[in-house]
Amino acid sequence: VQLQASGGGLVQAGDSLRLSCAASGRAFSRNLMAWFRQAPGKEREFVAAITWSGDPTKYADSAKGRFTISRDNAKNTVYLQMNNLKPEDTAVYYCAADASWYSSSYYRVPEYDYWGQGTQVTVSS
Repeated sequence: VQLQASGGGLVQAGDSLRLSCAASGRAFSRNLMAWFRQAPGKEREFVAAITWSGDPTKYADSAKGRFTISRDNAKNTVYLQMNNLKPEDTAVYYCAADASWYSSSYYRVPEYDYWGQGTQVTVSS
């Protein structure tokens, strides 16, 4: 089971990026999927989550109105569209998969069973 995150890079404040997370080894079409991020010296924090059907979606307050999580179950891929990026969004972004289809603990790191390797997002001011 592998999750491969991609799409990170160096951008300027106000720019957009779309992260992708491709799952392989098994189908994740029925799993809760999420994005987390970790900035240097900080704990890993929740960004967004999406159920297998695409509804509901959940967002951290810092992501609401700027980020959109989506998924394509046919491609076993989850996306994170990030608009109006800010320097404080700089972090390594990780995708994660839960063994269940939904959990009220969707925002907690220990909830997730599988993790990708992370992709660096750097936003300059």
